[in-house]
Amino acid sequence: MQMIVKGRNINVTDPLHDHAVEKVSKVTRYFDRIIKTEIVMSVEKNPKIQDNQVVEVTIHSSWPLIRAKESASDMYQAIDLVTDKLERRIKQMKAKVIDRAQHGGNSRKATAPAQEEAEEEFRIVRSKSFALKPMTPEEAALQMDLLGHTFYVFINADTGDTNVVYKRRDGNYGLIEPEG
Repeated sequence: MQMIVKGRNINVTDPLHDHAVEKVSKVTRYFDRIIKTEIVMSVEKNPKIQDNQVVEVTIHSSWPLIRAKESASDMYQAIDLVTDKLERRIKQMKAKVIDRAQHGGNSRKATAPAQEEAEEEFRIVRSKSFALKPMTPEEAALQMDLLGHTFYVFINADTGDTNVVYKRRDGNYGLIEPEG
């Protein structure tokens, strides 16, 4: 497994590098399909923010991508917090996969919401591109949870259409599918 440690606005010292690698390596023992792990440490330059030491870990694997980000006033503490979050997400993912395998879960509880028109003008401040993978809506919801996002765009393996799965305010999931 390849482990990359980077620093943004910070010089990553050897003890800090070793601590991050040691902690993240302990978490990855729960997960045997890891290809590459990226650890990015950064310092936010806002003096009004107390928790300005940020650690983001991305685990690339043959399973879904797993990402966690945490901040604290101390970089070592931020590393500990992000590894705790990663451990919870990996255990949650494994439990969902096992539950789906045991119960054959292909339950579709989501419906498409009515779209509301925005009256205010908007401005695109960031653009991102990525490869869409064919998967079921349940797998997309799992991937979304592992990334910590509120929505996820994917190609539905059953229909071949581009779909969006999203987290609703009530804690359930929604699925947006094209008509026709």
